[in-house]
Amino acid sequence: MTSRLDRLLGDIRACTLCAAELPLGPRPVLRASRSARLLVVGQAPGTRVHASGIPWDDASGRRLRDWLQVDAATFYDETRIAIVPMGFCYPGKKGGGDAPPRPECRATWHPRLLPLLPNIGLTLLIGQYAQAYFLGAQRKSSLTETVAAWHEYIDDGLLPLPHPSPRNVGWFKANPWFDDAVVPALRERVRKLLAQAPRKHP
Repeated sequence: MTSRLDRLLGDIRACTLCAAELPLGPRPVLRASRSARLLVVGQAPGTRVHASGIPWDDASGRRLRDWLQVDAATFYDETRIAIVPMGFCYPGKKGGGDAPPRPECRATWHPRLLPLLPNIGLTLLIGQYAQAYFLGAQRKSSLTETVAAWHEYIDDGLLPLPHPSPRNVGWFKANPWFDDAVVPALRERVRKLLAQAPRKHP
């Protein structure tokens, strides 16, 4: 029998709501399972991920997996880790980087999808768009301040992170406390979380 989540994922992957606004056309990229314990929320796919259909299939993904201290097989095991970006399709370019995630995903699909992931114990909020959506008024005045206040959110199952893009190498050099304090705490939380069996739900 097809589950509500499977049907919804099928609808999302067939979505063409903002096709006219997408320079490479729609190709929603996400992974989710009811049993997933960790939720990774980034911005939106880049061109490489659009081409492959595999989330975090780039240098940013390699750094993220290093932060989590998980191998690719674990990272892409959707029964353990859900990957649901703020925008599911490549949004195009703006200025010197990618455009913001299309808002249609957040408005149309997130409110329907996230309640169908009942076993999530930790949600990684990667970048300003995920932090704005999930933290709302609790977000600080900058991404750096929000990430530095990670201990204020983690007991609620939320962890704000910078984007692991190679373009952010200057940020990592300027903020050594991230590697010293946040990454070890993240690894420990993820290790414990992925070792747990999913909670039973009717």
